Amino acid sequence: MGDIMRVTTTGASQATANQDGLRYSGVAASEKLAETDLGRMRRYYPTIKRVAASHGVDPYLIAGIISRESRAGNALVNGWGDNGKAFGLMQVDVTPTGGNHKARGAWDSEEHIDQGTEILVYFIGQIQRKFPNWSREQQLKGGIAAYNMGDGNVREGYDVDHFTTGRDYSNDVVARAQWYRRQGT
Repeated sequence: MGDIMRVTTTGASQATANQDGLRYSGVAASEKLAETDLGRMRRYYPTIKRVAASHGVDPYLIAGIISRESRAGNALVNGWGDNGKAFGLMQVDVTPTGGNHKARGAWDSEEHIDQGTEILVYFIGQIQRKFPNWSREQQLKGGIAAYNMGDGNVREGYDVDHFTTGRDYSNDVVARAQWYRRQGT
């Protein structure tokens, strides 16, 4: 599936860094955003690790997505984000024009994290099939981008984040995941 620590990343865009009023962007901004979420994230680590093991996914990648999508729950209102279009820590899209998923479990439950991880694994597989000549790390990064905006928007000749939210989704998630991994929490 690829090693998250070997994925190249430019980190967060300035638009993403602005969430916390940071006056800088890049990997340093992603790391600061991840650090801000660390206290909340720690309570989910036992669940994240179980789900990650069952799907063969790096747990820190799941943590990076949770940090980006919901700020470890801090950006949600009653478990919902994106103006009621996405559910839970991993922001599973429930809209008919988006993911059209049915929310499973409570917003912070193992069932929800399992659902979000299933979706991630699906998109990584789609990118592996679509771009068989990419390295495992490129496929992993493309799968992360597809988690945000669908595999149809990951296109040859474009940066994988060209169509993602903030044009930095996979780069930001990867940088956060790498930071969490280095913390070893």
